[in-house]
Amino acid sequence: MSGRQKRKLGLALGSGGARGWAHIGAIRALEEIGVEPDVIAGCSMGAVVGAAWAAGKLDALEEFARNMTRAAFLAHFDLRLTGGGLVRGRAIMEALEEMGLPDRFEKLDRPFIAVATDMSTGHEVWMQDGSLLDAVRGSIAIPGFFAPHHVEGRWLLDGGVINPVPSSACRALGADITIAINPNGRDDGRIWAPDAASEGFFDRLGEAGLIAQLPPALREFWTTREPRPEPPNYFEVVSAAIDILTEYLRKTRAASDPPHFALELDLRHITFIEMFRAAEAIEAGRDVVMEHREPLEQLLADL
Repeated sequence: MSGRQKRKLGLALGSGGARGWAHIGAIRALEEIGVEPDVIAGCSMGAVVGAAWAAGKLDALEEFARNMTRAAFLAHFDLRLTGGGLVRGRAIMEALEEMGLPDRFEKLDRPFIAVATDMSTGHEVWMQDGSLLDAVRGSIAIPGFFAPHHVEGRWLLDGGVINPVPSSACRALGADITIAINPNGRDDGRIWAPDAASEGFFDRLGEAGLIAQLPPALREFWTTREPRPEPPNYFEVVSAAIDILTEYLRKTRAASDPPHFALELDLRHITFIEMFRAAEAIEAGRDVVMEHREPLEQLLADL
């Protein structure tokens, strides 16, 4: 034996809204092939999954995700648009509490950082002590979707606004080797493509009753729209705008602070809002790890 001290492995779990459920499948698959992370840093949905992992509650989170139906998700919409977002943040907090996540970082079993963005300054915020639930809630505040969250005198937005795949935060936790998981990968380099968008998403929302809840002027606009050609709907536009921003930032950050290994998932067929499509995303996360099993096992051997 060489006596060399084992180096720490960190996972950087990227943003992506509903696509971020893929992190659950990726962690499961990594553990299956013997790649056990020592620390995790996450932003947006990556923060939700990372917090559950650090608390030993990944099973509870996966059950919650897989049981999320379209109707249950739409029940959390707040179409008064008075709270800074379409979805009530309190519902997320309650769900995390019911899963048994501890209230503070200090009670976690393993090291974890949640990454958010200070809405006033645009600065990156790393949270690793104090209120765990507040930190996660701030990290998932996707602009235009989840309302911003007030934590210790600051209004916080989604961490993906400033650091979409937080490899740097992993290193701050002492990781010697970092695996980055990006649910917003692009096989062909295109941010949005009509044939790759969530087919029939607008119609599915209408069938679920969301359109009926819109103000009359907006409801009339959407129900009387021309069949063809049809512009991208609201959710596709917001999703594409966020994707454009995060992809630029991810490339910029990776150029100066690259991970040792990056797993890229192309999940454009799932818009960031479709939280009820967890099963597809989780399976995709598992698949991408298994597709890269050999180099990942080699990475493990080098630790």
